Amino acid sequence: MKIEELIDKGDHSAQGVRAVLNILLEAPYFYKTDDERLFLLLMRYKKAFAAFFDKFYGWELVMDDKCARLYKPKWYNEKVTTPNRDMFTFTKRDECIAFLVLLEFFERECREQGVAADDRDNLRFRFGDLLEYAAGRFRALLPEKRDGYTDERVRQVLRDIMPTLVRYRFLQKVRPSADDSVSESDTIFECLPAMWHYQAAQLAEPIAAEKEETPK
Repeated sequence: MKIEELIDKGDHSAQGVRAVLNILLEAPYFYKTDDERLFLLLMRYKKAFAAFFDKFYGWELVMDDKCARLYKPKWYNEKVTTPNRDMFTFTKRDECIAFLVLLEFFERECREQGVAADDRDNLRFRFGDLLEYAAGRFRALLPEKRDGYTDERVRQVLRDIMPTLVRYRFLQKVRPSADDSVSESDTIFECLPAMWHYQAAQLAEPIAAEKEETPK
């Protein structure tokens, strides 16, 4: 069945299809928890939606039981330069390493806590635990500069990337209760399903030195 046929089935069907199409374009990821009814509609007619985006846009629909996203392999308007494109990316070396270290930390915590991609609940972690892990990994990955990667330096790198990860829906900060104040180290983050779509394999590759990224 084609998207056009789904829309022509009636107002109720058309509204659902249009809603799914808009949701897929409004954010980098569409989670089942965003709207379970519409997510199940997308899952039921996945082939129709995938064919639509492939035919008219050349995009790929990537989907699992908890998450859906559109993959755009090419940017067509070259007049919109990379710095002006609204897309998930890190350009500084330390930020790229921090993101990969987060993925590695996520994979380790999933193994240790027995969390799988299809589990109902997502993995949660303390910022302080991530900081401890990341500081050790930075010093191990860049031994010639280990003295510069103090806990405070690594803390700042993590602070710099967290807003981007929240904005693009990799992480979600868990709000404490109204009568409960927590320190930064005890702040809880939830790993959203998009985390399963990435891996930290690049950390095994040599890290190029960049003078401008030398810790101060």
